[in-house]
Amino acid sequence: MASDPASLVSDNPVLTTYEQALGYLDSLQMHKIKLGLDAIREILARLGSPERSCAAVHVAGTNGKGSVCCMVQAILSAAGYRTGLYTSPHLSSIRERFSIDGVYIDKAQFTDIMARIHTALAGNAITYFECTTALAFCWFARQNCDVMILETGMGGRLDATNVVDPLVAVITSIGLDHQQYLGETITEIAAEKAGIIKTGRPVISAVEDDEARRVIEQTCAALSAPLITNGIDFALEPAGPGSWRWRCGSTGFNEIPVTSANRWQPDNVSCALAVIHSLREQGYMISDTAIATGLRTGSWPGRMELLSSGDGHTYLLDGAHNEAGLARLLAVLEADYTYRRLVVIWGAMGDKEYQKMLARIAGVADTLILTRPDSERAATPAEMRARLHSIHHEKTILCQTVAEALTLAANKAGADDLILVAGSLYLVGEARPLLAGELVDG
Repeated sequence: MASDPASLVSDNPVLTTYEQALGYLDSLQMHKIKLGLDAIREILARLGSPERSCAAVHVAGTNGKGSVCCMVQAILSAAGYRTGLYTSPHLSSIRERFSIDGVYIDKAQFTDIMARIHTALAGNAITYFECTTALAFCWFARQNCDVMILETGMGGRLDATNVVDPLVAVITSIGLDHQQYLGETITEIAAEKAGIIKTGRPVISAVEDDEARRVIEQTCAALSAPLITNGIDFALEPAGPGSWRWRCGSTGFNEIPVTSANRWQPDNVSCALAVIHSLREQGYMISDTAIATGLRTGSWPGRMELLSSGDGHTYLLDGAHNEAGLARLLAVLEADYTYRRLVVIWGAMGDKEYQKMLARIAGVADTLILTRPDSERAATPAEMRARLHSIHHEKTILCQTVAEALTLAANKAGADDLILVAGSLYLVGEARPLLAGELVDG
């Protein structure tokens, strides 16, 4: 049943419109998260093994992996390499998960490849994420990409993206998240993320936790995979106003631009540059100009994203949804923002351990608006308020919809106030088009 992955064209009569393709994909959400590689390997084999069509960079981690992926894609694209990027979740459109050189997959291609996958499945069941992963591989193969940048969905060892032998594996950070699937301890979670490490392939790590770092080091040693670690083997340093320098041994990059998008994430910039350094060592021609261009143009929507509305309000959107992400957000708020009052719109997934995060954000908010993104997994405003200490109840307001929460925040905030939207990428994804207009049409 194998076919040429570069010519994935389907005459499937069932999925002929974009809306039908979306409906079919959404129907796969009834299949619960199922970590494992058997199903994805089988469907990819039926599709002609598109995951083997081009070189890969594989990125795992609790926080920062999407930003690293985006920066690496922007730099490689600026260097002239046709570069695919697969990330998750999306903010407002499923098509955001798939891009080549910064351009999202179009509806026709999305529909055609979904139809191809539907045919290849022949009635067999796969999960939503397995399906989108297969779609990414098929599209990158069809478009003759030189390199594909793959962000893991969850963990690494049993993640559907873990079917490639990458040029380099990256682990950005490790913290407590998805414990019900990955394990209750940092050591267990680290072992899952270390599952993307392949024999003899370079590994880049920005892991800071000592226990997690030991797991990464032991895995690399067992697989003879050369490892370099941020802050030990390579580092990003200030180099004057608006500039960084990156060093790895006796080599490095100078005049790395500090931008509004990357100034709060030096570790992610450092990791991305380590990837570029590794690719250069493997023969990829990437100029210093391409590096500077990529870092200036690459952006990661919904992560520390500042928006200004026509009525004079300022919004900061960040998808922080675990304790490490929130800690970074609060540090950036303290260091980089001046405001009179902080109005917070907060939403969270009910299956997340959000109580500690909610307590921390309530401690800095002048007004706390609890709302519910349009997701079955989302906690209700009442549920969140019940888990909040009573000392915060007076400044807490419940809104049943994101649109209602945004309207209320605008009414509460003055010109010198900051409106923060955080707690969930689903919340940010719903708020962003309401504030900035629909940036991806469906």
